[in-house]
Amino acid sequence: MARKILYGVYHWGLGHATRSLGLIRALVERGDAVTIVMAPGAGLTLLRSELGDACAYYPFRDTPAPFSRYPAVFYVRMTAAMPWVLAGYRREHRLAEKLVAERHFDLVVSDSRLGLWSAAVPSYCIFHSIHQRVPFFSRFTERFVERHQRDLLAGFTKILVPDVADGGGLSGWLGHDPVFDWGSGRIVYIGPLSSVPRLDLAQDIDVFFSVSGIEPQRGLLERMVLRALPRLEGKIVVTLGRPRDHGQCRTLDGATVYTYLDRTRQAEMLNRAQVVMTRSGYTTLMELAGLGRKALFVATPGQSEQEYLARFHRERGHVWSIEQKHLDIPRGIERARAAAGIPRMDVSASTGKFLAAIDGSAA
Repeated sequence: MARKILYGVYHWGLGHATRSLGLIRALVERGDAVTIVMAPGAGLTLLRSELGDACAYYPFRDTPAPFSRYPAVFYVRMTAAMPWVLAGYRREHRLAEKLVAERHFDLVVSDSRLGLWSAAVPSYCIFHSIHQRVPFFSRFTERFVERHQRDLLAGFTKILVPDVADGGGLSGWLGHDPVFDWGSGRIVYIGPLSSVPRLDLAQDIDVFFSVSGIEPQRGLLERMVLRALPRLEGKIVVTLGRPRDHGQCRTLDGATVYTYLDRTRQAEMLNRAQVVMTRSGYTTLMELAGLGRKALFVATPGQSEQEYLARFHRERGHVWSIEQKHLDIPRGIERARAAAGIPRMDVSASTGKFLAAIDGSAA
């Protein structure tokens, strides 16, 4: 039977929007009525362009994004912003309760919006960071953060981790082996999520650059990539990750440069690429694992999760990664070619596991 679903999406970057896109499509295709809650910005623009009027939309801001070009400044700003972050979670929760009561939603799904849950209906959180990396602090501090995070998520019926349960998976320590008891059966591993299908295409692109991230870091990386183009050989394709400038394309120093690619074209380029230079966000990692691609990872400065994932996969020989401030693109591409590539993982069953989990049939 079709249900009314309130679906919240976290707004930092495009990753949460792209990984939720396939899940929302699956809900719509089976007849569910989905209302998306997301802050205005690039992610919401992407979802509107891909889903159109198949969904309803409720723009609502979430936690602040105090980014800076300097990581140390970001950490200071983020720490100072914690009272507003916690207030934001409470505001989200009041919104969820209000919408569930007024619009009679049957359940709530939240992609990392920690306050978007309701005590009146089953609520599910898609979340891959059971642990949190806390720069400059001890494991004791990280455990304190995990316990507080567990308490924040206590209102959710289940926590849906988009990774495999065993062997460290893609997320490594972040998504496995919680220190504290999160509740029997509450953590469910649904497998990696990817809206990028594996296509039967020749790998005729030598390097595909996918520029993304929160400003000002996205713009800084864009300038570094464009300056490096004269020093690169072969077929080069760049997407600059600017949804508002969709449709613009130019040739620059022999490379094809798009201001933005929709999900269909992005999937095509990822399938055709021999090497991908990109951020080490978890959504991107899942997409590359579905294809088994080689990659040069450039973590967004100040995002400790991306820094951990880049280091985790570099240490296993899967990719090459480098800090943005030390980035030498031609040399980094050569190191990426020499790496083994991200092990290919089956992502085909994950959407079904997600649907089973929110339908109450998952363990």
